[in-house]
Formats: sequence, structure tokens, C-alpha cells
Amino acid sequence: MRRAQVDRSTSETRISAAVNLDGTGIYNVSTGLGFLDHMIEQLSRHSLIDIELSVEGDLHIDGHHTTEDSGIALGQAVARALGERTGITRYADALIPMDETLTRVALDISNRPYLIWKVEFTRDKLGEMDTELFREWFQAFAFNAGLTLHVETLYGLNNHHIVESCYKGLARALRKALEIDPRKADQVPSTKGTL
Repeated sequence: MRRAQVDRSTSETRISAAVNLDGTGIYNVSTGLGFLDHMIEQLSRHSLIDIELSVEGDLHIDGHHTTEDSGIALGQAVARALGERTGITRYADALIPMDETLTRVALDISNRPYLIWKVEFTRDKLGEMDTELFREWFQAFAFNAGLTLHVETLYGLNNHHIVESCYKGLARALRKALEIDPRKADQVPSTKGTL
């Protein structure tokens, strides 16, 4: 089983994150930010990655450190669970409709981190979360998991639907890209021989 745990402690946050890449989408998430909890639960459910995440952050300041550091810790846990990335499908994409919204996510589990973020919001907050923090979470996750990640909302009106379609798109693309390719289960999917 591809599993890992990361414990991260700074002056701003204390985090425990654990993942099972071969799970069934079981989650236990507590960040102190209800909307972020909801999004990470969506990530778990639709990727089938089991996620345990506990965060104590400096929410008396704002949600920035909690959001970014949760992305860092989860990304690091995914990278550790992947190990040498042997046998993975590697590339995947997802097109996610959510009512009036349509979002496209494409990724490469390349160990060459990059984020393209083409998502716009018309509100400053969703629940207690600043909408600008969602990009911070995706960047932290992508850079620490070693993903080349492209996220683009093609159209949408409802800000909740827009961000939720981004997380569900990431989840569905991860689910496919993390699968072991039975024809190359013993090989790293790169002509370099390493990722």
C-alpha cells in the first residue's frame, strides 16, 4: 500500500497529514476552516485517496498559513507515498461540470512542479475563507507533491461551484494519474528512468 504521514510544525501551524493512495476515499479533516475542510473532503472522496488531516493554525490572524501549510503537508505526504513513482499512469485530465460551471484540470506527476491557474472569483470570501487563498493551496500542493498542474475554469457564475469544481477536477485527474499501469507496473514512466 502506498501510504505516508507528514508532521509539520512551525510558529504558525501544527499539522499532521496522512494519505493512503490506494484507499477508498475515507477522510477525517479538521483545519479550523469549514470551507477548506469541505474541499479537502471532496478531494478525498473523488480521488479515492484516504486523507487524515489535522491543523492547528493561527486563525486569529487569518486563514493564509493554515491554507498554504495544509497544501504543503498534503503534497509532501502524496510525494512520500509515491516513492519513486514506479508504475504510475502519470498523466491525466478531468473536465468537471457543476451546474453552470465547467472546469478543466490536467496534470503530470512529473516531479517538475508547476501551476497554471486560470480561475477567477467575483467574491472575496466563501464562508470564512478568502477566495485568493485557493490558488495558494493549489500551488502549495502541486509544488510539494511534484505535480505539473493546470487548472482552468472555462465558465461559471457561482463561486462555490467554481472552487468545488477545481478540487473535484484535481481529485478525478489524480485518481487516474496515480493508478498503476498494468503494462508497465515495474517501470518509471519516463525515458530518463526516473521522475
